[in-house]
Amino acid sequence: MLDLKWSRDSSKIASASADKTLMIWDTNKGTRLRKCTEHTGCVNSVAAAGGRASTGSVATLFATASDDKTVKLWDTRSRRSVETMEHPFQLLAVALSADGKKVYAGGIDNGILMWDLNKGGGKPADVYEGHSETITGLSLSPDGKYLLSNAMDNTLRQWDVRPFVTGARQVQVLQGAMHGSDRNLLRCAWSHDGEMVSAGSADRAVHVWDVPSGQELYYLPGHKGTVNEVVFHPKEPVIASASSDKTCFLGELAG
Repeated sequence: MLDLKWSRDSSKIASASADKTLMIWDTNKGTRLRKCTEHTGCVNSVAAAGGRASTGSVATLFATASDDKTVKLWDTRSRRSVETMEHPFQLLAVALSADGKKVYAGGIDNGILMWDLNKGGGKPADVYEGHSETITGLSLSPDGKYLLSNAMDNTLRQWDVRPFVTGARQVQVLQGAMHGSDRNLLRCAWSHDGEMVSAGSADRAVHVWDVPSGQELYYLPGHKGTVNEVVFHPKEPVIASASSDKTCFLGELAG
């Protein structure tokens, strides 16, 4: 398994896998609802639509990014994908707006692609350029106004993705986390209030930055292998990390 996401109403989990499948699971029954087999390459990333209290059809939408150079949009009520976006290069990370209308993806060509599904799934409506190496993680802020990216150029970047922006979309560059020779798909995450961000790192530590100032707040060592994934608790000052050392840690952040 390469990635997994909860639906925003917590009723489902979607898992992306190297066996070219997307699986949808019922969290209440612990059973598999769907096995999606349209991708022809590794499914590297999955994202869920919906805001903090999503209801109705939005809670059924997921997006996937694959080595087959496509992003697919899935509605769990449909038998097949409902939209396919094609790209010349492999895609490793994906994010999906709360309303399910905008899809962001990044991969080995270093740019972040944005498709506006109101205009169809053809050419990207925009491309955010700034990274100089492969993009491995994307995450939208809780309010949906900003996008965080993690790349093999050893930077995290914050992007303003609001519809109308004067000036550059790149807001700031955060440094401290590292990618290693293992070239793992290191992810990134926002805190529930949008005030902090964190990212996976090859230096075996969890890095946490303050968004307004761009300063690193915490450096949390302890893992014995690359930290691949991080996630903030939705309410408490706690962060979880998953590592190639086959452990998950919980760390408490000072209030």
